[in-house]
Amino acid sequence: MANSNLPVPQPEQESPLWGRNFKLVVASVIVVLLALLVWQFASLIRLVVIAAMLAFILNPLVVLIDERTPLKRGSIILLVYIGIAVAIIWALVALGFAAYAQLDNLLLQLPDYVNNISQSIETFITSSRPLFSIGDFSLIPSQLPWADIQDRFLNMLSPLTSGSATFLGDFATATLGWLGNLLFVFMISIYIANEFPKLGEYVANFATDPGYRHDAERLVRDFGRIWSAYLRGQVILGLVIFVVVWLGLLLLGVENALALGLVAGVLEFVPNLGPIISAIVAVVAAFFQSQNYLGLGPWELAAAVIILMLVVQQLENNLLVPRIVGQALDLHPLVVLVGVFMGASLAGILGAVLAAPVIASLKLLGSYTWRKMLDLPPFPKPEPEPPPRGGLVDSLRNMLSSGTQGRKGKDGR
Repeated sequence: MANSNLPVPQPEQESPLWGRNFKLVVASVIVVLLALLVWQFASLIRLVVIAAMLAFILNPLVVLIDERTPLKRGSIILLVYIGIAVAIIWALVALGFAAYAQLDNLLLQLPDYVNNISQSIETFITSSRPLFSIGDFSLIPSQLPWADIQDRFLNMLSPLTSGSATFLGDFATATLGWLGNLLFVFMISIYIANEFPKLGEYVANFATDPGYRHDAERLVRDFGRIWSAYLRGQVILGLVIFVVVWLGLLLLGVENALALGLVAGVLEFVPNLGPIISAIVAVVAAFFQSQNYLGLGPWELAAAVIILMLVVQQLENNLLVPRIVGQALDLHPLVVLVGVFMGASLAGILGAVLAAPVIASLKLLGSYTWRKMLDLPPFPKPEPEPPPRGGLVDSLRNMLSSGTQGRKGKDGR
């Protein structure tokens, strides 16, 4: 007979559910903490974003090599990033030698420049011809107090000359910091690139319900198409514009054509404003050029550069952009322009570069949310078919234009 005095085991108590108000408090605290973290570590987050962009751009190349070689994905990633690092170092060295040669040429021509400027200033100062007249008042250069103006100008320059040593120290510190940031970006990007094939699975696993899992997977693919079309498309556009502008300015006899082409290619990442800025820089450089092998004067050479940049922009907008980027962003140019200014005010150059794909992503997410709230199908259009897979040329074309992820690799990726 069992002892009735023994304690009866109590069933395990279930965890109480949180109330609605407590959930709101917890969610608000989490949002505030995340905002504080973003504000405190904004520079670090910016580097992580750059690392993710680099991994995203290079992923199709890694997939292409992975499918055609027996190498492991990790080894391929290391080889690709080592190649990118070597290319960057080579480009910096080449630009350094080019800058040294141009600086040496400038130093050789500097006495002539100084002499011409001095003669022009002396002629202007001693001139008795009035610059302009208003009634009885006339402004004559020879009557101005040039000694006082010179003293004031030297006093303005004295802080700059006295702080030259500090400037050199700051420059050296900034260079070391830039190299450290570059190393950090490469390390984080390698880790992201290694985990890239599992990214869609990570996101989809947050949606446990089968229906929502399908929505999550579709959103991930749509986001991938937006960012692939923009980032890889901008890389291709930048390379094409760099080569075309470089060769065009070289044929026109514009000095520093390589550097101006590089500026045009880099500024291609800034939508709408970048091409305008690069065109202005090229026109100014052409206008102040001392001589030209075609015999064109400053105004004629500047006009020729304007025509060249207009032709390049027309070819880009009507031929290159529709074929390379297509309609993946589906944004009005005015929206992109406003987004560039907003992104620049929030996150500087990186914000301006990423404004267009961020707006397109928010548009996609907002459309999904709005249609779900109205009980409509979340995706109004069927998902586009992936491009067909063929030989090496087709794979390269797909890599550059569509940014497909590729089929699962040999180790289950």
